[in-house]
Amino acid sequence: MSIGSSEPRTPAFSGGGLTRALTVVRRPQARRMRLSVDPRDGTVRLTLPQRAALKPALAWVEGKRGWIEATLATLPAPHAIVPGGTIPFEGGLLRILWREGGSRIVRREAEALVLGGPAESLAPRVLRWLRREALARLEAETRAFGLRAGVSIGRVAVGDPRARWGSCSSAGDIRYSWRLILAPVAVREATVAHEVAHRLHMDHSPAFHAAVAALLGRDPAAERVWLRRHGAALYWIGRQEA
Repeated sequence: MSIGSSEPRTPAFSGGGLTRALTVVRRPQARRMRLSVDPRDGTVRLTLPQRAALKPALAWVEGKRGWIEATLATLPAPHAIVPGGTIPFEGGLLRILWREGGSRIVRREAEALVLGGPAESLAPRVLRWLRREALARLEAETRAFGLRAGVSIGRVAVGDPRARWGSCSSAGDIRYSWRLILAPVAVREATVAHEVAHRLHMDHSPAFHAAVAALLGRDPAAERVWLRRHGAALYWIGRQEA
């Protein structure tokens, strides 16, 4: 948001090593002010009705400073991808082994990722490797669940959405968050079963949930709990700065 010289200054908040400026969003459908802290990146967001006055809204936010900064302090710490560090992978940990003069290509050796090349491009190369691994596994698992369900599957893709771990279109295209590769295998499989079950029921009816359990062979309640408790931390993997 652009603030002119005659307008109030946008405040910033700090907590837990994070500093975030307030983001102001105006939405025509909003009926009241709403303040939130995004657990995925720490964004402090004030949502306002289209015609709401800014100055009293900022004063209201200032009165919530204690809550905002306490909430920032509870967020996961940024988890940089650096030589000698670790990254979560399918419920375990992989150590990053960087070898000066080694190949730029990332390869897995037991419980480690080994690579050389420029140190400054290490993190992007590891992230690309993770995305490729995620797509390969999610594609195979989605096709397998589709056969089990007796449904057609369109294109399978991965991205980095902020709101969903997966989505299924009416045409049968399924898209996932690549960050599912960082979670335990059971969590990823439960997410795949959820999306494939939408090929049978494009809703969240009792019949849909029964289809998920039938495809998975169990109630995915434990996996849903895991994502609620730990899912936000996956968005901090690869962050170099607070």
